[in-house]
Amino acid sequence: MKIVFIGAGRLATNMAFALQRAHHEVVGIMSRTEVSSRRLAEAVGCSWTTVIEDLRRDADIYIVAVSDNAVPTIVHLLGKIVPTALVVHTAGSLSMDVFKNSGLKHFGVFYPMQTFSKERRVDFHTVSCFVEACDVFSLKVLKSLAESLGSPVYELSSSDRRYLHLAAVIACNFSNHCYVMAADVLNRCGIPFKVLLPLIDETVLKIHGMSAEDAQTGPAARGDNLVLSAQKALLADQPDYKEIYTLMSENIQNTRKKRDRIDDKL
Repeated sequence: MKIVFIGAGRLATNMAFALQRAHHEVVGIMSRTEVSSRRLAEAVGCSWTTVIEDLRRDADIYIVAVSDNAVPTIVHLLGKIVPTALVVHTAGSLSMDVFKNSGLKHFGVFYPMQTFSKERRVDFHTVSCFVEACDVFSLKVLKSLAESLGSPVYELSSSDRRYLHLAAVIACNFSNHCYVMAADVLNRCGIPFKVLLPLIDETVLKIHGMSAEDAQTGPAARGDNLVLSAQKALLADQPDYKEIYTLMSENIQNTRKKRDRIDDKL
């Protein structure tokens, strides 16, 4: 299939390379800046532009991979430029309703649930892709596209995708911020963050074989209030960190208490 990307960021970069490896043809890149448009276009060997009206109009799919707040404007412009083409956005948090009154005949959502960076190439064989479309034809094309990447593919409604995206934010973005906090704590003593990597890796590996709740360890899970108090004292000069530490610890303890009550009833 011939594919055009609107956007040249982390997701578009990874997906463009993956689609090429799957023998699709990336024929155009459009981004706000010449630097980003040219860089990705030269990497995949296609044309580029910063003006949406100058996009090639012979593509099979137009993939909108821009910030959420820019999607409505982009899809309505595409409705005037390529009204009969298949246009999809890639946002986990945006409803398919964003295409209403856009003038597009075929549209949908292609959400690869993964964290992306330009420095690392993601293996799409491990990326679950969630699709939604306005008609049977568009849905079939999106499922075929995901399958060609080797990705597990799931049909998911906009309403359910909101919860999926929320869970992804908690699991990925929040946990990454915890790493930022941990690095900050270590920096006080000149301890390198890499000493935590085996611990982080083992934590992630454990939940491949057991529930996250069963994998929970630490002073809050043990109910070790002396350690909790001592560690909160260490964060006295960082009230934001202290509040997060307190709320997380209390939530871990409350979750453990709920589970114990359920076990008692069994």
